[in-house]
Amino acid sequence: MNDQKHRKPNFKREEVPENIVTGRNPVMEVLRGGRTVDKILVAKGEREGSILKIVAMARKKGIPVQDAERTRIEALSGTAGHQGVLAFVTPFEYSTVEDILEVAEERGEPTCIVILDGVTDPHNAGAILRTACCCGAHGVILPKHNSCGMTPTLIKSAAGATEYMKVARVTNITDTVELLKKHNIWIYGTAGNASSDIYHTDLTGPCAFVLGDEGRGISRLVREHCDFLIKIPMKGPLDSLNVSVAGAVILYESLRQKENAK
Repeated sequence: MNDQKHRKPNFKREEVPENIVTGRNPVMEVLRGGRTVDKILVAKGEREGSILKIVAMARKKGIPVQDAERTRIEALSGTAGHQGVLAFVTPFEYSTVEDILEVAEERGEPTCIVILDGVTDPHNAGAILRTACCCGAHGVILPKHNSCGMTPTLIKSAAGATEYMKVARVTNITDTVELLKKHNIWIYGTAGNASSDIYHTDLTGPCAFVLGDEGRGISRLVREHCDFLIKIPMKGPLDSLNVSVAGAVILYESLRQKENAK
């Protein structure tokens, strides 16, 4: 018996296109933002709560809305966490590092950038992007290799932040770090064995925080190019935090210091 049609799709992360957005908040933010939305699919039976608002916003903009089986939305997005809605949009437009620097200059603020070195989990990357947006960071930098792109899972985890944050994708992190240094930006790498902790380090100036994979940390070469290595004080039997949690702690400490320095 051929049961091929009953099998769940097996997706590799890189196979999911970047022109798909899933999740109620992300789709709503896309409708509010500047990207073109070609069509929206809504799971059959999902016509209540925020879905009604999405449908109303789409129709007001003349965007087609179609009912679809949940299995089809899951197959297109590669995730079961689509919340019953999927939007086909123009592919995510990455910014340049210079674009990020311009945002800080336009705001008249000390530059604040997050660099992800080898963070491949889209849930973690999306959560970091969301926190960076909430903390007023000016952009996030991702490597082109050994990193996740703007997949539906990342966009959903970012909860709409991808529509407001500049995200650059670079070939070489160390070269980018050296470029940022030329713009008088201090580079802070995170390391559990660092001698300085975030509460005894001045984080009020122009800064870029390098966050690495929680298993391996930041790469040796990138680590060697950082101006400072910092850590979060730890107590108890565990010696590490989830990378998205660590990023949130560091970004909010930097924000706290800057607010107190005003």
